[in-house]
Amino acid sequence: MLAAGCSESGPPEPQRDVTPPPEIQSEPPQPFSVVEASFADMQAAMAAGQVSSRQLVGQYLERIDHYGAKLGAALAVSDRALERADLLDRERADGKVRGPLHGIPVALKDNIHTADLPTTGGALAFAGYVPPYPATLVSKLEDAGAIILAKTTLTELANWVATGMPNGYNALGGFSFNPYDPRPDPREGFADGRPVLDTGGSSSGVGTAANLWAANVGTETSGSMEIPANNNSLVAIKPTVGRISRHGIIPITADQDTAGPMAKYVADAAALLGAMEGVDEHDAATGACPLPEDGDYSSHLQADALAGARIGVPRAYYYSAVTPPGAEAPVGGLSAEEARVMEQVIALLREQGAVIVDPADIPSVVAENPADNQLLFQNCYDLPQGKGGDEHCSTILKYGMKRDFNAWLDSLGETAPVASLTALREFNLAHKAEGAIRYGQAELDISDEMDVEGDFERWRADRDKDIRLSRTEGIDAALEAHDLDALLLPSWKAENILNKAGYPAVVVPFSAVSNVLDPPAPEGFAPLPMPFGVSFVGTACAEPRLIELAFAFEQATHGRKAPLQFP
Repeated sequence: MLAAGCSESGPPEPQRDVTPPPEIQSEPPQPFSVVEASFADMQAAMAAGQVSSRQLVGQYLERIDHYGAKLGAALAVSDRALERADLLDRERADGKVRGPLHGIPVALKDNIHTADLPTTGGALAFAGYVPPYPATLVSKLEDAGAIILAKTTLTELANWVATGMPNGYNALGGFSFNPYDPRPDPREGFADGRPVLDTGGSSSGVGTAANLWAANVGTETSGSMEIPANNNSLVAIKPTVGRISRHGIIPITADQDTAGPMAKYVADAAALLGAMEGVDEHDAATGACPLPEDGDYSSHLQADALAGARIGVPRAYYYSAVTPPGAEAPVGGLSAEEARVMEQVIALLREQGAVIVDPADIPSVVAENPADNQLLFQNCYDLPQGKGGDEHCSTILKYGMKRDFNAWLDSLGETAPVASLTALREFNLAHKAEGAIRYGQAELDISDEMDVEGDFERWRADRDKDIRLSRTEGIDAALEAHDLDALLLPSWKAENILNKAGYPAVVVPFSAVSNVLDPPAPEGFAPLPMPFGVSFVGTACAEPRLIELAFAFEQATHGRKAPLQFP
């Protein structure tokens, strides 16, 4: 016990480190990058104040300045995009967001009318031409909040000029290059400046693939969205003809023409589709399909949609070569490498719960009667299939170009650069030395010799046969025979029968295969791989179901890979 006022000494207390702990150093937030960003990524970043629409446009413009010339991606770039972005940023600040496209920069194929950018189709005769009215789909996109940033290059006049014209070439912009191998072809006989890796079709996917804009709108008559989407590792939704108005688009034929979205992701393509579709008094084909119940396709973005889905594998021609009746050699089929990739796809679909019906051949593709075989009734092309040589091919494209191109020129009134298809051909001949028709104009020639009135009955017969072989004895017959949700096709292989039917498909990236050149490249030049995707094909107005399947497949595979040379 201690007496009052006394203390007891003891061992000294241990010394304590009273130095304040260092502050935890956190990484500063990274600035938002448009590279590989989805629409949802951009919307979330704008909603959080991380980036503005003006800044998105600025980043894309920087990338166009840096990479655009090497790729040949654009024929025109908007000088009003920043002004448009400012308007949309003010709307957002005031609490108005128009939807998933609000403030998103996109590009349009340069056969789609814009009121403040030229629409040329890549043709020398239309250089600098600004049409008197915008395409209906452009007005719809702008109403939805999209920013039209650029007009993409294309194969001239959607590849209805000459069969020898390489994909991605036009008289105004020259060649464009695939970002997955952006080198010219070195082979003798091919070394005219064309790309060694085909850009595919007439729509261009190179700018979207290289992140020069968020997505783009293409057009398809026979493969012109499906092929470039496949070759550039993109998603494309080729819609049912009539879902999107063609008013204000340079035509080939109203029987098969449609616009459609090309994007890096299924959700982005679906958002574009929802914004563009609808009834238009200027296009009698519109209204063919009901609009989605919720006004968009967001409810169809279902990661589990493959479970229980019935998917058919049309082996004949599309996977395995076949010999049509009366032919001497087999046609179609896949390379061994492509076949291995498709077996991987089928196995994956089964893992996701899909019911695979294999084979689910298309009746008109395997028909033994030549008159009923779709493979024996392809489109007429080039001079040998002009009048007198077109007995065994469909005149739909060459007839439609005469009928619909002249009608389009009439719609331009006094501003039309030429008066008719004949006048365009004459202009091209007069300006041949300036590069107007480097590869000739055989397809324009065989179109212009058609007589819209005199050849009507031939057109009607060919159109009826195309519909019979592609629909009732074609895609619909295969779907109905096996109660299928969709057909599974390698890459873009369905394009011919699909477009004759006017039916929808969704292309989704998956893998890559060797770019096999014939003749081969010279020693020391190694071609880089080509992207290789899959197509889900359905009947008329089947877009909602196809989007479900495509989205589920995308989420299970994440097959899109960015081009390494364009970081």
